[in-house]
Amino acid sequence: MLFDAKRVLITGSTSGIGLAIARAFAAEGAATMINGFGDKDDIKSIVDELTKASGAPALHDGADLGKVDQIDKMIARCTSEIGSPDILINNAGIQFVAPVTDLPPEKWDDIIRINLTAVFHTTRFALPAMRAKGWGRIINTASAHSLVASPNKCAYVAAKHGVAGFTKTVALETAQDGITVNCISPGYVWTTLVENQIPDTMKARGLSRDEVINDVLLAAQPTKRFVTPEEVAGLALYLSGESAGSITGANLSMDGGWTAQ
Repeated sequence: MLFDAKRVLITGSTSGIGLAIARAFAAEGAATMINGFGDKDDIKSIVDELTKASGAPALHDGADLGKVDQIDKMIARCTSEIGSPDILINNAGIQFVAPVTDLPPEKWDDIIRINLTAVFHTTRFALPAMRAKGWGRIINTASAHSLVASPNKCAYVAAKHGVAGFTKTVALETAQDGITVNCISPGYVWTTLVENQIPDTMKARGLSRDEVINDVLLAAQPTKRFVTPEEVAGLALYLSGESAGSITGANLSMDGGWTAQ
């Protein structure tokens, strides 16, 4: 299997894109640490599933990525229990939809903290071990909103633009270290994060649920379908392989043609 000697840490991976990525890496033999919130029994089932699929250790860490001390402890625990992460995938994200004048300042702070600042902290804690090994992969889940904007999403768009710029910078700093740093920018993926913003968008724009899905979410995607978590996971696998060793500092769109327009 492709990654049977590797350890991968995926934030925001108890559901959605992150869980699909964890499953893809486990299927290729990687030891995995997942992170995120959720029902205790559901998470245990996921860990058992990943262990069975990979034949390698899997574990969950419930670190709150808004707290730097918990991020530090998560990386340390990964290193202690399965080994330092060879592959770090920063996938955790939150969203809140409102016009800029109505956006609660605490929501701005939360979105920047989870979507952007946490990426800085996980990266700075994981990089020294990658450099010592002379090999590493860092993949950040950005968004089509790292390249374009939409109304009522000022904090999210700012954070995702920040992720894209951070990715480029760290890629340059690690270019001769055997480490690649890239981000994947999906369009709308049918996940809990997307589903949960539908009511806010309905309220902000005065639209029905179907109108939000068809006239807002999918309006910009020429394919007129949601990106799947498994498609994002497949790209993450490729970027982590040896064939992608010269891809670094890239922002790879997976958005059904959205940003081609």
